[in-house]
Amino acid sequence: MALSPPTRLEADVYAAAQAAGAAHARSTAQQLTHWARIGRELERSIVSHSSIDDVLHGRRPYDSLDDYDQAAVRAAWADALQENAGGIDLTAEFAADGRSWSEIDDEGQIVRRTPSA
Repeated sequence: MALSPPTRLEADVYAAAQAAGAAHARSTAQQLTHWARIGRELERSIVSHSSIDDVLHGRRPYDSLDDYDQAAVRAAWADALQENAGGIDLTAEFAADGRSWSEIDDEGQIVRRTPSA
């Protein structure tokens, strides 16, 4: 492990790292490094989350995200589509309005439907 220059810490942070390190079989330095890594990953996830939120709200282009974040956006879009489309029954709406409609049948053929009289 490469050593870094000394860093001054507040006494309560050092004492907490000492206690947590002892509980997890780590030295105080190892515990502080562990916490620093967790903090780094947390900040990365927050940045990622805000970037994803920006895309979902049209404030940032989708192509500006990395592959992982694009996958998260696509999943959010799929969830939103499912939620929004779940209650739509166009067949019932067209039939209630007395309008005909076209759809694809089980064999892949286009079929014109008319409302029942």
